[in-house]
Amino acid sequence: MKILTGGITSPKGFQATGSYIGIKKRRKDLAILYSEVSAVAAAVFTTNVVKAAPVLWNTEIIDKKGTVRAIVTNSGNANACTGEIGIKHAEEMAATLADCLKIKKEEVFVCSTGVIGVPLPMDIITRGIEQTYTNLSDRGDAARNAAEAILTTDTFVKEIAVEIKIDGKPVRIAGMAKGSGMIHPNMATMLGFITTDINISRDLLEKALREDVDDTYNMISVDGDTSTNDSVLLLANGLAGNKLITQEDESYVLFSKALHYVNEYLAQQIIRDGEGATKFLEVKIKGALSKVDARKLGKSVITSNLVKTAFFGEDANWGRVLAAMGYSGANFDPSKVHIEFMSPAGSVVIMKDGRPVKFDEDQATSVLKEREIRILITLQEGQAEACAWGCDLSYEYVRINGEYRT
Repeated sequence: MKILTGGITSPKGFQATGSYIGIKKRRKDLAILYSEVSAVAAAVFTTNVVKAAPVLWNTEIIDKKGTVRAIVTNSGNANACTGEIGIKHAEEMAATLADCLKIKKEEVFVCSTGVIGVPLPMDIITRGIEQTYTNLSDRGDAARNAAEAILTTDTFVKEIAVEIKIDGKPVRIAGMAKGSGMIHPNMATMLGFITTDINISRDLLEKALREDVDDTYNMISVDGDTSTNDSVLLLANGLAGNKLITQEDESYVLFSKALHYVNEYLAQQIIRDGEGATKFLEVKIKGALSKVDARKLGKSVITSNLVKTAFFGEDANWGRVLAAMGYSGANFDPSKVHIEFMSPAGSVVIMKDGRPVKFDEDQATSVLKEREIRILITLQEGQAEACAWGCDLSYEYVRINGEYRT
């Protein structure tokens, strides 16, 4: 697999653009992604019962198994909890872009992110779409503009592109994402867009995305809040020219591994940009009875506010880690647990065979002062393992979210 320098437009036949249209005060706030030919689509949406209007619109497209040609996204306003008018506004966004591109509105995904409960300024958005689509391009700067336009409280752009060979032909997969706060397993206030020129059946595209989300986006947490808008949208337009993949063969496995690389990278970038975060935490669970148990344990540790605050304070408080494991709902024997904290400054064993180990507090502090920290938990129960990613909880997180609407 080759890592490319481009963004979402790296696969053949995809164009993008992003611009400032006036929803937010200063930053770019409208992004458009376009496939020159029809693309099969797969998607995973928020598990929150309260779903934003764009999620409802997109779910209907997926349920009807239609092809997709474009995605239009606004930032600064979530179009969530806006009632019937919100549904009409989402459809109007799709229809406006469809008219511009001479396609059907049912071929347009719509995404929104930002403040909840405020109707969209449709005069601004309609005019913005009509002006912005004319700048669609497959250039790298156009991809970057789109990646910038979907951000809210994010502090940096999140994009990636890779290339693999299938049937001797180059196949590219690219992605861009936004997310910084309201991030929790089972998706988050995150939007993920993935493009690929692979030729693959809809069923296998859906399977690859659905299964990989469980090991990537569903294994991250910033603050324990699951959003109303989270969506991961994947478009495959087939322009790479490989033989159509209809079975879980070697080509499918190769594609799935590359897709996992893209998704894992974007998921981790979201955590690295967590609101107010000063620490990037990786929780590795090894030796669990089952994959389900491993995931539960990892999620529980990264979600615990007490664990998060301990790492913010650089306190090797292993009791909080063990307590979070205990209420995870996973099956494990506490008497077999090993816990070790690791970072570029070294490592310190905190617990062995379920008993606390006397450790050097100064060494532990040195380990926890680093920006990136790994928590290795070994259970000695089975062969299953999982990784989860999270961050600490700081004073700055409270400030950002205390002032979010203003």
